[in-house]
Amino acid sequence: MAARIAPWSCLVVFVATVLQLGAAAVLPGLPQFAGKAFGARAVLYPVLMLSVPAWWFLRRRRPAPPATPRDVPWGAFTLVMLPFLVDVTGNTLDLYDRVGWFDDVCHLANWALMCGGLGLLTDPEGRASRGLRALAIAGLGALLAIVWELGEWWTFMRFGTELDGAYLDTLGDLALGSLGGLLAAVLVVMFPPRHVPREAEDPARRPSRPRGR
Repeated sequence: MAARIAPWSCLVVFVATVLQLGAAAVLPGLPQFAGKAFGARAVLYPVLMLSVPAWWFLRRRRPAPPATPRDVPWGAFTLVMLPFLVDVTGNTLDLYDRVGWFDDVCHLANWALMCGGLGLLTDPEGRASRGLRALAIAGLGALLAIVWELGEWWTFMRFGTELDGAYLDTLGDLALGSLGGLLAAVLVVMFPPRHVPREAEDPARRPSRPRGR
């Protein structure tokens, strides 16, 4: 299903995110943007959203001929970009402060979306076994959860704006992010991209070919 998403889906997600980041920069006095490092987000979020498509196109150009529009994994790109839109929209609507469970749901769902998109770009030819692919995706989710929490601490938590209960919140976010990565790993392995041959999903299941004499 992700492979059928059109190119404009990435553009819509990207533009919606950038517009809200611009609003936060123009209206910094709004309470939902205060103390949440939106200056850093305005720079990092667009760069991070475009980094995966840029990496894919640069990597694709070197060993293979240019990709046709149907070859481009727009669905995977959109999944990677969606968590940034969800995070910015949640802050714009002040959901993080008004809805107690919103932050927890975001850490689980956003990591599942992002790791799902990255997982679809991992080993697209299906050369590795399903177990290795699942381990790589789940491990990536845990690593990204750690990097995110370090980024939160460095940008605004260390200045004391949200120190109350920060330890338990960080542990919970790490657990939920890792769980989201694990969920993405299970889904990507169970429902691989359609262009991956069925026999390539697991080398152990490939039928043995008779050797020539």
